[in-house]
Amino acid sequence: MNGTLTDVTGIQVGHVTDSVSGTGCTAIIAIGGATAGVDVRGSAPGTRETDLLRAHNTVTQIHGICLSGGSAFGLASASGVMRFLEEQGVGHRVGDFLVPIVPGAIIFDLGVGNGSVRPGDADGYQAAQKADNSSVEIGSVGAGTGATVGKALGRDKAMKGGIGCASLDLGGGLVLAALSVVNSVGSVHDPSDGSLLAGPLGPNGQPLSAIDIYGSSRYGTQTFGSDALGNTTIGVVATNARFQKPQAERIAALAHDGIALAVRPAHTLHDGDTYFTMATGQIDAPDEFPRIVALTPSVVADSIANAVRNATGIHGYHSMKELHEHEQ
Repeated sequence: MNGTLTDVTGIQVGHVTDSVSGTGCTAIIAIGGATAGVDVRGSAPGTRETDLLRAHNTVTQIHGICLSGGSAFGLASASGVMRFLEEQGVGHRVGDFLVPIVPGAIIFDLGVGNGSVRPGDADGYQAAQKADNSSVEIGSVGAGTGATVGKALGRDKAMKGGIGCASLDLGGGLVLAALSVVNSVGSVHDPSDGSLLAGPLGPNGQPLSAIDIYGSSRYGTQTFGSDALGNTTIGVVATNARFQKPQAERIAALAHDGIALAVRPAHTLHDGDTYFTMATGQIDAPDEFPRIVALTPSVVADSIANAVRNATGIHGYHSMKELHEHEQ
């Protein structure tokens, strides 16, 4: 167990990171296929191939997921993941052709670094090439390179978000894991005790609770301005259990409870929160489904907290690490 998404047998992860431009993408690959579900809860999502994952639709397996920066432009990176998988002979058979099924979701990071540079086909291809089953690098990498959190006072008061993972060994070889890209309006809290990890920076240079800001007349209506637009928390919950599409969809829905545990406020009008499920099916454990449902919010919340804990500052956005080092 390495504590990341690749603890799930059959899952590989690769990043492309452009720290200069402040963006990147992440490919999550399932060469052997995975049963998938999705739940799009945010009011401003940027996604592709999500309708295909609905339980009543016919395609049962996906072969990868691409998470990306670059706003809607970044959805193009999933085409590169498709191109790589086609070259590997991986995909859904349609007559004489193989069509890799690669859903995707994006975050808005155009305000960090050079917003004219966005991940595209070549970046998605490179991320898929790099994907392996080693411990996933977390922090300010891949799709989390330009992620920021705590924008209730505007982007200039935000802190650095990123990409994080967490996993649980459920015994008998069964594993549940999550990967999250955290780019939220809200502040990020430790799910175990509610303590504040990152949020809008106040006058003393310390993070504030976004809930307190939204609930106070002191800050006026600036907290609802256009500067708060373009945020989201996106991610993947993975398990090596064998599930059907309705079960995978239910797990994706429960992932959003994990956002609510760690991000406050969650699911605002300015967020595009989206979670996918990937079940690689090595273990037939139908009796474990209730336990996985119960534990999904916790593993997602931990992955969100780990994203912030491991983020590093970029383009003037301070990280939790930097603030703690300054205090010491």
